[in-house]
Amino acid sequence: MIDVHSHITFGLDDGAKNLNESIEMAKLAVKEGIKTIIATPHHGHPLYSTGKEDVVQTVEILREQLQLRKIPLDILIGQEIRLFEEIDHALLSKNVLSLNDTEYVLVELPSSHIPKYVERLFYDLLVQGNIPIIAHPERNAEIVENPDKLYRLVKNGALSQVTTAAVAGKLGKKIQKLSLQLIEYDLSHLIASDAHNTTNRSFFWQEALKVIEKKLGSDKLALLETNSVDLISNSPLTKNQPTRIPDRRFMGIF
Repeated sequence: MIDVHSHITFGLDDGAKNLNESIEMAKLAVKEGIKTIIATPHHGHPLYSTGKEDVVQTVEILREQLQLRKIPLDILIGQEIRLFEEIDHALLSKNVLSLNDTEYVLVELPSSHIPKYVERLFYDLLVQGNIPIIAHPERNAEIVENPDKLYRLVKNGALSQVTTAAVAGKLGKKIQKLSLQLIEYDLSHLIASDAHNTTNRSFFWQEALKVIEKKLGSDKLALLETNSVDLISNSPLTKNQPTRIPDRRFMGIF
């Protein structure tokens, strides 16, 4: 499996605090069945704003340490970029990182709302050849209240990624139901851990995969897994026509 969103790099944000914690996260990732993981420390977050060179250097150190310990986990480079109006310019000037140097860009929305400039910014990103992936849309209050907000962005070309913790029910039943329906209605195209540690914000991959297969079927599960493989090779992701979630949006799966 490939995990396209994690905070496994140490000392850069609210993820692993030191090298030992990164190593423990790597060991657990392997136990969960993960073979490749993209390190995506925060950039532009109000509390954490990791620079590109810091990410590159820290990932290189972590790679070396995993090789020394014979831990079979490949670490790739990326960032979780907090939404700001000049992301397109920052990418053109190579001041921020896409996921594994592909056209795919992991973008974090504010937790409370969707800024009005998002549609214009995403359009500009798409025009210049970058595809925005909205990280954990199930944690955005405006999308939780009205999933049509996400539908509009996806219909216009954006992708989104739900978290394993949400699907596994670690964030509550309401968020679990919404996360599953975002997958069911083709509003989310990837699943990833957003792991920060080995305890409360861990990988939860196996739990999430079992829930998806049980509730949505093996075809949906296979699509999510294939999309992660295609992402790191910079190939087109499978993106079915999105559908609006019905008004009774938290019904129908269980």
